[in-house]
Amino acid sequence: MFAKAALLMVLLCAASAATAADLADRLRDDSELSQSTAKSLRRLMPVRFYSLLESNAIANSTLSLRSCTIFVPTNEAFQRYKSKTAHVLYHITTAAYSQQNLPNTISSDMDGNPPLYITKNSNGDIFVNNARIIPSLTVETNSGGKRQVMHIIDEVLEPLTAKSGDSDPISNPDALKFLQQAEQLNLDNFNVRTYRNQVTLAKKESVFKSPGTHTFLLPVDEGFKLSARSSLVDAKVIDGHMIPNTVIFTAAAQHDDPKTSAAFEDLLKVTVSFFKQKNGKMYVKSNTIVGDSKHREGVVLAEIVKANIPVRNGVVHLIHRPLMIIDTTVTQFLQFMNENSENGALRKFYEVIMDNGGAVLDDINNLSEVTILAPSNEAWNSSKINNLLADRKKLRQILNMHIIKDRLNVEKIRQKNANLIAQVPTVNNNTFLYFNVRGEGSDAVITVEGGGVNATVIQADVAQTNGYVHIIDHVLGVPYTTVLGKLESDPMMSDTYKMGEFSHFNDQLNNTQRLFTYFVPRDKGWQKTELDYPSAHKKLFMPDFSYHSKSILERHLAIADRVYTMKDLVQYSQESGSVILPTFRDSLKIRVEEENGHLHDEYASHEWTGYVITWNHKKINVYRPDVECTNGIIHVIDYPILEEKDVVVSGGSYLTESTICITLANLIMITVAKLLN
Repeated sequence: MFAKAALLMVLLCAASAATAADLADRLRDDSELSQSTAKSLRRLMPVRFYSLLESNAIANSTLSLRSCTIFVPTNEAFQRYKSKTAHVLYHITTAAYSQQNLPNTISSDMDGNPPLYITKNSNGDIFVNNARIIPSLTVETNSGGKRQVMHIIDEVLEPLTAKSGDSDPISNPDALKFLQQAEQLNLDNFNVRTYRNQVTLAKKESVFKSPGTHTFLLPVDEGFKLSARSSLVDAKVIDGHMIPNTVIFTAAAQHDDPKTSAAFEDLLKVTVSFFKQKNGKMYVKSNTIVGDSKHREGVVLAEIVKANIPVRNGVVHLIHRPLMIIDTTVTQFLQFMNENSENGALRKFYEVIMDNGGAVLDDINNLSEVTILAPSNEAWNSSKINNLLADRKKLRQILNMHIIKDRLNVEKIRQKNANLIAQVPTVNNNTFLYFNVRGEGSDAVITVEGGGVNATVIQADVAQTNGYVHIIDHVLGVPYTTVLGKLESDPMMSDTYKMGEFSHFNDQLNNTQRLFTYFVPRDKGWQKTELDYPSAHKKLFMPDFSYHSKSILERHLAIADRVYTMKDLVQYSQESGSVILPTFRDSLKIRVEEENGHLHDEYASHEWTGYVITWNHKKINVYRPDVECTNGIIHVIDYPILEEKDVVVSGGSYLTESTICITLANLIMITVAKLLN
């Protein structure tokens, strides 16, 4: 009795692996091992699982007489486990498998032998169903011809079971029997009657009884509140809810990794992928890459309301709405996604709109074509944003910055982005957003800048009947980075950033005790100087000439006890004819005007009232005004504040006018000093 109890105890802790001798003997004979095991036992041994083993005759018999593999949940796993019953035999299989030899599917020792599925994630972690095997805690024994392996796992394994008291026991059903007998199963009161009816009408039962290992996504009845939605579930839509020949449990799922659905053919191509919010909520999305007259292109999001239900031919996830079906407006999407869910993907965005009076939602609803850049729930977790919420006028402007009066999907952004940066007007007058696309295909990263904030699109192309929703990771118009941080992260200002780095000009731009107004030439502006002054341009970007580069950048940076917006500069110019701004070394005298009918960019297809800077009789267009930062403001300009006479080329080097003046002054001082001596 002592030997069997000791064996069970060792199997239930993270002791060092024993190979040649029985673990019970090792525990009894090796005092050092005994002390180590006792410590591990107190820390890791799941008492509840141990008691389950002790009280289960089949489990006792298996451990006493047979080779086996046992998957043992940790104490923490049991603390998280919500069900009253843990099925010990579902954690045991009557064959010994080390981590390296685990097959893709294992028959458990539970009645009906429901399978356990072994998968790996992108990091190489091994999972049994949704539980990760903790590799360092595996224990193997081999004694008396009996090989036994214990794997410690971080989650209790939960089989599919029937409701208590059901007279017709359900044992190891496939996905079709699951669908047909769902009312008899423990599914947390979710029902799939509507979807089941559509499967029957479409005669697609064969999809659900396909042999092999597949992933099935079943929408629950709650997702069919719209009366016409169920009629849109046709044979192709049903195919789009199955990922063939792949078992995906949520913990092991590679996020945003598109998998080919069963609806993937020449004329219709649909992929499915999983992603997880920071609050732990799991979602699945379909992406109709190639659509047809009945199935529109775009992404459809669905929350997983009950995940990881193992069946004989794979795994089932219950989702809150059907995939592929695009039948709601942008306004309806925001309402349905968030009104009835405390953890909706855009819950905070929706709450802010409603707390502001809901008029923004009415405006969106009145647009025939619209694209929304919707900040994620996490994007609102900022003290600056919380302070802003009380200012309804400012908040309305911020919300409007997230609304575009156009149907703008990734492909359209990419087409606009052919000229490096895509600029798009918002519903705010004279307010533009600037999109940038880096990379191709699934590796593409889309960023958008608005009001000084760079945000990354974390979920694109959520399609609606009248437009798109793109989920972004920051709230636009509420700056969170310094002038230096903005320069470093914005692809349009990379040349100015590089020049400031090797000249150490950038060092000051992180100082939050000062306020900067920085006229930053965009990369295209520096490229124009290469055509105008090729020799000087080359030297501007050479570290050996960093002093001169720094002198030129200093002319672009105003330092004062306030920042100067474009409207401020226009007003001062109207009052005095020009405005003089204090710069690091001297001052900058400019005039700023608004010009009606001025094209914002040579590639733009719209006209607007643009800002133009006049400096030394030279006009410079302002490409992006008023890019706000936490310690200043940036105005992106089309050309550097630079003239040919500023650059003197001699002997393979050049000097700016200011450098020449400084040099002459130093020579004069040296001469005077010598005369005085």
